[in-house]
Amino acid sequence: MATRIAYAFILLVNSILSWLMLTPWAMKKLEHLTLEYMTITCQGKQCHGYVAVQRVNFALGLFHFIFAFLLLGVKSSKDSRAGLQNGYWGPKILLWLALVVLTFLIPESFFQVWGHYIAFIGAMLFVLLGLILLVDLAHTYAEYCLEKIETYDSRGWRFLLIGSTLSMYTASFAMTIVMYIFFAHSGCSMNQAAITVNLIVLLIISFISVHPAVQEYNPKAGLAQSAMVAVYCTYLTMSAVSMEPDDNHCNPFIRAARSTRTTSIVLGAIVTMLTIAYTTTRAATQGIALGSSGSHAYSKVGDEDYEHGLVDQQPSASRREMRAEALRAAVEAGSLPANALDDDDDSDDGKEAADDERGGTQYNYSLFHVIFLLATTWVATLLTQNINFEEESGDFRAVGRTYWASWVKIVSAWVCYVIYGWSLIAPVVLPDRFGHY
Repeated sequence: MATRIAYAFILLVNSILSWLMLTPWAMKKLEHLTLEYMTITCQGKQCHGYVAVQRVNFALGLFHFIFAFLLLGVKSSKDSRAGLQNGYWGPKILLWLALVVLTFLIPESFFQVWGHYIAFIGAMLFVLLGLILLVDLAHTYAEYCLEKIETYDSRGWRFLLIGSTLSMYTASFAMTIVMYIFFAHSGCSMNQAAITVNLIVLLIISFISVHPAVQEYNPKAGLAQSAMVAVYCTYLTMSAVSMEPDDNHCNPFIRAARSTRTTSIVLGAIVTMLTIAYTTTRAATQGIALGSSGSHAYSKVGDEDYEHGLVDQQPSASRREMRAEALRAAVEAGSLPANALDDDDDSDDGKEAADDERGGTQYNYSLFHVIFLLATTWVATLLTQNINFEEESGDFRAVGRTYWASWVKIVSAWVCYVIYGWSLIAPVVLPDRFGHY
């Protein structure tokens, strides 16, 4: 957990630093530090750090690419390379900062290509990955509750499942009503279309989830999963309409916040970066959901937190004694060499209490860094895509307040519905391939 928090914190700091690069103050400081060698321009015009944002995020992306390559094939902490993931934080931070500095020596033309094409593709992959994991989370949550209900006939789990489903549907319809009241005035055709399409697809998906054909091939499908997908997609739609520019007078939130513009922009940026850091860390540790487990069974992150003695109440000391006894018997029978006992002693000298990955890593280390690499491309794209540098004034620039960012959220909601809908229909149209349901 500490390792994941540390990487998330680095991403958070890097994201905030790149956001600050959009301010005139940061640009003047950069030009001063480089003894006027560097002048930040975009196609001959002052752009307050478009290229600087790309440089800072490229540096962290390169950092994660290096570690993704170095940690290929690491399956347990017994591999000497595992220490690169969980330790050496001083050298790693120095490497990250050195890469940030070195990227400012790369010609600007490289980052024009990187930002407009490669980073953009990486950003879209990151968004798609988040949607896939959201659908997987919806199925996992509902199936976990159903399993507990079937196993223990628990009223508590039944109440949790039904209550959460009703709450999420209530929240979805409440947000829809709010959007129609505040963001769907006459002349706001984009908002009206986005809100209406979301509502219609929400109802269609809910109907499909309880359709007899779907229930026949996947009895665990139902409104619980649909509710989670619905509330998330409705939230994306509401976020899109509430963050769009106000040039058509369709966003009253911006007009209401003008008196506290700087405070709202700073808080909005920090919350956005915190959300990205959190979702990236969660996504990076869910390799099993992406089918990355392959032939290696990764230990599921946080499994021990869900046991609570319901399945295994054996103390850890007793488990070590049982393992040691089994090893001794195997050595006496000639099935294992004598040094197997020495290896077991090494794991019992206090390291095992602090190392829960000797039998297998909790997540794919290389995939972890690849997802963080994609996250840096998303941050860079979100901060720089379709920004009009002459439109806004002030010291700080709002994050994601462009029509491009709004449309990304709207389309993401539609894609999420499609992914979830396919997860419901696929077992029906391809029963042989999805026979595990």
